[in-house]
Order: sequence, then structure tokens, then C-alpha cells
Amino acid sequence: MKTNLLRILTASVLFAIPLIHFGQAPNLGTAADFVLFSSNGAITNSGISQITGNVGTNSGSSTSFGNVNGVMNDNDGASAQCATDLLLAYNQLNKTVATFFPTSLVLGNGDTLIAGVYSLSGATSLNLDLILNAKGNNNAVFIFQIQGAFSANAASKIKLINGAQACNVFWKVEGLVSMASGTTMRGTIIANNAAISMNTGDTLEGRALSTTGAINIDGVLAYMPIGCGSTVLTGPAAPALVSAACYGLFSGNGSVTNTGITHVMGDIGTNTGLTAGFNASNVTGTIHPSPDGSTAACAADLLTAYNKINTMPYDIELLYPAQFGNNLVLTPHIYLLNAATVLTDTLYLNAEGNSDAVFVIQINGALSTSVYSNIILTNGTQAKNVFWKVEGDVSINNNSVFNGIIICHNGAISINNGVTLNGKAFTTSGALSTSAIIASSAISDCNITTAIIPIIDANVNNMFLIFPNPFSTITNIVIQDPSQMINCEWSIYNVLGEIVLTTPLSQPQTTIETGKLSSGVYMYKITGNNKVLQSGRLTSNQ
Repeated sequence: MKTNLLRILTASVLFAIPLIHFGQAPNLGTAADFVLFSSNGAITNSGISQITGNVGTNSGSSTSFGNVNGVMNDNDGASAQCATDLLLAYNQLNKTVATFFPTSLVLGNGDTLIAGVYSLSGATSLNLDLILNAKGNNNAVFIFQIQGAFSANAASKIKLINGAQACNVFWKVEGLVSMASGTTMRGTIIANNAAISMNTGDTLEGRALSTTGAINIDGVLAYMPIGCGSTVLTGPAAPALVSAACYGLFSGNGSVTNTGITHVMGDIGTNTGLTAGFNASNVTGTIHPSPDGSTAACAADLLTAYNKINTMPYDIELLYPAQFGNNLVLTPHIYLLNAATVLTDTLYLNAEGNSDAVFVIQINGALSTSVYSNIILTNGTQAKNVFWKVEGDVSINNNSVFNGIIICHNGAISINNGVTLNGKAFTTSGALSTSAIIASSAISDCNITTAIIPIIDANVNNMFLIFPNPFSTITNIVIQDPSQMINCEWSIYNVLGEIVLTTPLSQPQTTIETGKLSSGVYMYKITGNNKVLQSGRLTSNQ
């Protein structure tokens, strides 16, 4: 009888204290939209940092940031609401009842922790690897209550296994948060009344938030985690190309000409002027040498598609068009660049696992690229779902890899020697010229087969696997599709377009000595059966 009464009393007490939390994730509210935020403090960047998520402060300023894949919110309504929501989330984490009380204030060193609430009584450090094991439960929550400062030693890493997700990891810190170079941090950090510092080469999959304190970063990669009910990004609805979907290269009003050996998948033509210089044996589609009914339909449908894209309201403005690229990562949105734009080095388009996600880049000015510029599609992104609207001339420089559908309005298009265009190039009015390029596009509506050139990250692809990349003394090429082993050859080019290394590929795996190549960026092409099978970028870190 006494035992039963004790059980009833214990249960009654537990149900009577609903404000106590046992390891549940806090409600971040609008703070979930920010990757860097301080309620009261400056947000400062140095170096080239790649940021995905909103950035801002409710009392101070955000300075020295380049293009951010998010919205800058300083001292506005969004920052005020974020400050309110952040304080609520902090209070919830602070009241959460701890389940584990580690005696050591050093986390990591290869240790594995299970889900729970960990209370650390003072200043805490992270060394080497800390492994968080969800044991197959994707909803497992990890909370670290640190009653002092938190520091991460150089090259320390948080690793997630067995279903653990960064969106379910939380760090409540009562003091300065500092991460040495090369740290990989996962989870949402909330520093209370203290600053946050991230150094060169750091990676944050999560958020860095402070109730009061400056946030300083230097050449980092920081992005919000996905999952845990976060919005699945789809981008806008793709504009309908209708008859224009059958074309690979087209001008509504202007000549379409080629020099050199150019391969094109799709029709080629103009509705005013002439089409010349293309070899029919290198074109999978129809060459329209002069205007006809098909070109008239394409011109009308192209203008409709342009008008559709031009009137789409943008989600994010990229503030530095002349500094586009430089390893910037974009997610499915409508982006605005409100001036002439220069694409330098590499741009990553990340669909976050949604192969139907659409990207629209609106450029209110001309578009040009550097030599060997590269657009890399990751996590399910498809070239057919990427649209570039350009108000002015387009110049794709030598040996670049460009993904997506270019719709140029009242401007000329020049696609130069060695370019691989995985998509289409259209202009409503202006000349279109190509010089020894490969233009491929998947157009099922027109009974044209899929792209002949898979342009994806050089490290992971369906035909050829190249590793390591970056390389030092050797690199390996694995032919994953045995049907491509006929007369294959791998060539490396320097920034001047000169061949510096050529190797035949006759085995499933070939190891190549690269020790004589100096440090820098190279391009490669794999050819077979008189066509380019794959191209991409390599980096030597000698």
C-alpha cells in the first residue's frame, strides 16, 4: 500500500512541473532562419567566408561580408523578433534537466556520446573527435550545458552517426566561444552574454547565436542544418519553355554562328538572320539555316519565358555582383544581382536532396566569366532546373563549365573555346557565337537523348571517379562504367589551356604520378570514341 502511494505521489509531482524539460529541442522561432546573429553586438567577417542563412544583429552592424546566401538583417523588425525568440530558446535550454554530468571538462578525444543533456560545470574544450551516436533515432536530441567558456582546438571535429542530425544538437555556453582553425562544429550554439569567434578553415553546420556579444569570423563555411521540420527548399515554379525546349542555341533576332568543332544537343536557329558554321554530323537536332515556322514559335515562347522570369519577385539579393562565384554555395531560391556580374572560379548549386528544386538567377546587367570558371551541381541539382536571366551581353570564357539555361535579353552571347555548356543558350535579340564548344541538354519532350556530358563534381560522378582531389604526388581514376573503357584518354590542362599531362585509360583503375605538377588549379578532360566524356577541375597542393 505504501509503495503504491509513493508511486502515485512521484507521478503527481512529475506531472505538476511542466516547465522542466527533459532533453527536448528548444523552439528557436525566427532564430532558426539565422546562421549568425547577436542580439547586441557587431557581426564581422574577414577573408572569403561562405554563408548560407540570414546574418544580422539587433544592436550593432554586420560588416565586411561578401555575397551571403541569405538576408542581411541589422536593426530591423526581423532582428528584433529574432532577439526575442533567441532569449526564449536560451531560457528553455537553461532550464532543461541534465541527464549526464561528465567529470572531465575536455570533450572529444575519440569519445562517443549518446543522446541526452550533458551538464559541464565550467570552462570546457573540444579536442580531436567527438562522436554523437543517435542509435538509429533521427529525433535524438543532444544538449550541452556549459557553465563557462567553450573552446575548440585546431582540427577538432563533431561527428554524427546512426541518424544523429546537426539540427538536434544544441550548445548553451555561459562564456566566450572560440574555435581554432580547421574546426568542424555541428549544432546550434547559443552564447550567453559573450562573444563567438570562428577562424580560418572552420566549418559550422548549425548556427552561432549570442544574446549579447560580438561574432567574428574569418574565412569560414557556415550553413544552417536541414531536417527536424525545416522548410524543404523547392525554389519557384520553372518557366515553361514550350517549343524553345527543343533548341540548344537560339536567337530571336540575330545571327547564330560557329567556328571550330562544336557539338550541340538540340535544335539551332534564329528567327531573324542566318545560322552558319555548324556541322550537322555534330548536332543532335535540327539546324535551321534561315527563319521558318519553328523559329517563329521558338521566338514567341522564349519571350514569354523571359517575361515570366523577369517578373518573379526575388528572395535574396547578392550584394556584390562583381565578386560572384569564389566558391559561393547557393540553394533553391530566386536570386537578384543588380548590376553587371562576373563569375570567377567556382559556384556551387546545392538542391539539398530535392532533384526537382529550381534555381533562378536574375542578373540586371551583363554576365561574364573567368577562364576555367566552373558551376558545380550538388545534392540532386539538375541543369534543366537552373535559369539565368541576363539583361545584357553574355560571355562564357575559355574552358569553363556552365550549367543551366541562359535567357539573355537584348544582348549578344559569346561562348568561347573549350566551354562545356550543360544546358541551353538563348537571346531574345542579339548575335550568338560559339567556338569549339560542347552544348548538351536533356530534352525528353523533343525525343532527344540525355546529355552526353555529365558535368558534376570531379570527386564523385557516375562514369569516372577521380581521387584524391586535391592531389599531391598521385591521383587515381576509376572507370565506374565498363562500357566507357574503349579508347579512353585523360588530359590535364593548365590555366593557359596547355596540355601538361596525357594518359591512356585502359584499366578499371589507373594510378597517375602527378609529383611534377606545380601547385595550382588545373582542368581535365576524359575523351573516348572521339567525344568528351567528362570534364572538370583538379587542384594540386604540392
